[in-house]
Amino acid sequence: MATKIRGSATASWFFLDAVEMTAPSDASAIMAFGDSITDGTASTMNGDDRWPNVLSRRLKALYGNKVAVVNGGIGGNQIAGPAEYGPDKAFAGGPASGQRLDRDVLSLSGISSLIWLEGINDFSKNGNASTDQGIAAMKDGVARLRTKWPQVRVIGATVVSALGSTSAAHGFPEQDAKRKALNEFIRTSGTFDGVIDFDHATLDPASGGLKPEFVPESTAGGAGDKLHPNRTGYLAMGQAIDLDLFKPGRSSRGAKK
Repeated sequence: MATKIRGSATASWFFLDAVEMTAPSDASAIMAFGDSITDGTASTMNGDDRWPNVLSRRLKALYGNKVAVVNGGIGGNQIAGPAEYGPDKAFAGGPASGQRLDRDVLSLSGISSLIWLEGINDFSKNGNASTDQGIAAMKDGVARLRTKWPQVRVIGATVVSALGSTSAAHGFPEQDAKRKALNEFIRTSGTFDGVIDFDHATLDPASGGLKPEFVPESTAGGAGDKLHPNRTGYLAMGQAIDLDLFKPGRSSRGAKK
């Protein structure tokens, strides 16, 4: 939703931190935790057509208003960086996910599942992290989530391709190699309670980048940046999610049997 601040239009929400409310005992929330591809860059302005919106509508059709999807995406966010963050060391992508977990997830209530989609910014020229650093930070985050909330289901989501991106910080072969290695960890390590394969849903095998129909930008038009999917790409991502991952009664790996 576009708002106005001092006469200037902005697409960001600056004032809403969180909403807490009473709800039936069988109600819950799913946290979509990530970067700009969760925040919805290149989707339709005011269109509510990001992949978390698609997931929300699909779940509502099954469970009514008992399940909410919370969008915790911040553009430019990273898993492992920045090393330091604070008032005197600001970073446009916000604090590293480890710090964000405390602020944006663990301080909330009612969250039954978390979908974690991050990594492309860690491997950009601005992040320049190694695959091992990204994996270690992600494993640490999952462990901390399960220590505090043993019942929460942590779902790993594979990172979509940015190969050939027109963004100066993205699109180079080394970044793509690191992305593929992180995705292999997400798919095969057993760290997560389930996996959503967004990479498979959006990848063009011929080019190694996003499928051509997912590239043109949805709000202002134009060629797109080959980094952020458009509304059609986000729809494909949302439709690729197995809703059985969120079926009531499913336990997490951290829960006692």
